Amino acid sequence: MADSAAPQATGGRPRPLHDPDPYGTPPYGEPGPWALAPPVQHPMATPAQGTPTYGTPGHGTPTPGTPVPGTQPPAHGTPPQGHSTPAQGAPAHGAHAPAPATPGTQPPAHATPPQGHGTPAPGTPAPGIPPQPSTTHGGTPMQGDTPTPQGTPVHGTPPQQAAAAHGGSAYDAAAHGGSAYDAAAHGGHAHAGHAHGGPQEGGHPDPWRRYDPWGAPLQQSGAAVQTQAQRRRRGRKVLVLGAAVVALVAGGIGGVVGAHLEREGGLGSNVELPQAGSETEKRPKDSVAGIAASALPGVVTLHVRGDDGAGTGTGFVLDGKGHILTNNHVVEPGGRGGDISVTFSGGETASAKVVGRDAGYDLAVVKVSGVRGLKPLPLGNSENVQVGDPVVAIGAPFDLANTVTSGIISAKERPITAGGEKGDGSDVSYVNALQTDAPINPGNSGGPLVDSRARVIGINSAIRSADNGSGSAPESGRSGSIGLGFAIPINQGKRVAEELINTGRATHPVIGVTIDKQYTGDGARIAQKSQSGGPAVNRGGPGDKAGLKAGDVITAVDAQPVHSGDELIVKVRAHRPGDRLELTVERDGDERKVTLVLGTAGGE
Repeated sequence: MADSAAPQATGGRPRPLHDPDPYGTPPYGEPGPWALAPPVQHPMATPAQGTPTYGTPGHGTPTPGTPVPGTQPPAHGTPPQGHSTPAQGAPAHGAHAPAPATPGTQPPAHATPPQGHGTPAPGTPAPGIPPQPSTTHGGTPMQGDTPTPQGTPVHGTPPQQAAAAHGGSAYDAAAHGGSAYDAAAHGGHAHAGHAHGGPQEGGHPDPWRRYDPWGAPLQQSGAAVQTQAQRRRRGRKVLVLGAAVVALVAGGIGGVVGAHLEREGGLGSNVELPQAGSETEKRPKDSVAGIAASALPGVVTLHVRGDDGAGTGTGFVLDGKGHILTNNHVVEPGGRGGDISVTFSGGETASAKVVGRDAGYDLAVVKVSGVRGLKPLPLGNSENVQVGDPVVAIGAPFDLANTVTSGIISAKERPITAGGEKGDGSDVSYVNALQTDAPINPGNSGGPLVDSRARVIGINSAIRSADNGSGSAPESGRSGSIGLGFAIPINQGKRVAEELINTGRATHPVIGVTIDKQYTGDGARIAQKSQSGGPAVNRGGPGDKAGLKAGDVITAVDAQPVHSGDELIVKVRAHRPGDRLELTVERDGDERKVTLVLGTAGGE
């Protein structure tokens, strides 16, 4: 291509087509409104002489050796001088031919740049520039390099000359989609354009050869680009981690919500509590429930009204004829013509009449008529009872019918007395009782004390009250049970009940002597005379026949110690008339044993 005449400025220097740029920015090529965007600036090639150049003279580029104001000289390479002119023997523009080697020198490391207008011939140094050895970067000699002739570049054709071969500046190469160095990368030949680039000769890769400023990303982090398989694996890891986090969070939220619902009873306002299902009503026969179920149908509650007052107590059915056993102090307020109402456990009621009663034993029998379906309670044997045996007491304490309490036999043969409100001793009862801790309260009197087989072993009659500390009937001590209850043994009750049913009265066993109630020593002392003034030992009585005398002290009955007169009476009444007893007696400091047969005294 023919070179066009460039406008000349005064002083023999070419006048730039553009005004000088105060910021030192290189020209963008031909003037016009389509000027390209500023390309990425790359290090400029520095020739062996170290003189920087900037494009072709006549196109606004400073002359050789004159740097552009505000810019740094290129690192290396020989600057192009004006329009490229083929050297001697070189092919015309567009042909590719290697530059001839200078005789006696090493061939250049890279291709020799083309010689354009104003470019010194091979071997001719630029004016005013001393010859320089072969350099790599910055003019530093490389180890093993052979100095090259002056003007011969080391790293190949400068990009500015390759671009100038097309009549443009060094930056025109970038306008074709490649860097300025791409023009010199085509086998070391003077050619322009990224499309003709090739690897440099000599095996030294050009660091800017493959760089594309317009195709590269805006930012480069330096990290390796992940393959599609790596991206998939990373995606799966992210999914697994996300699922684990979601599961953990959901589990925590579920736990909190579950705890709240369990504590508050659910989301609704209605609360439903867990409950056991229905069960059979049957219980073991020897359990308290089984005993109560078996005994309750035979227990009744008595309400008594009469001229002397009113009272409430308990009784139990003895037979199918309607006989009911209870305490004497329960029916006593009604007298002989009082009103007695009997209420059964099922709620049925009936009127009752007194068959017989005895204050000394504190027992009474009443009878109901016209009642069917009676369920008598079986009678046990109080002689078989042992301390610690389980027992159940049934009654109507404070008129609370069908009350069941349980306990054990705390002791046997407890001598107790009850009554004595009349003052003459006619209403005093003497009981060789069974002691129990089953709660007995006012209203329990006359009720049954049953064993583990629901058999009656005693008749609840008295309690030890805490109000006055004395033994008395339950109704006289209103403070309630303190765990000291007493029951008449059923063996004694059976005998008395049979006598009351059969004869209307009970017999008492006696020894035929009068006891001195004022004696405070140990044992029971026989008085000097009777209450009527007669002899203290009844003539012809059991005591008289056994040889007892006034003043004798009885200390034991059948080898059981006796500590008082009342206790002697209790021991005697625990037997039947006609029973034989052995007494231990002290007289004038001597102890002797006598045997007697109990006599009979009529009761009330």
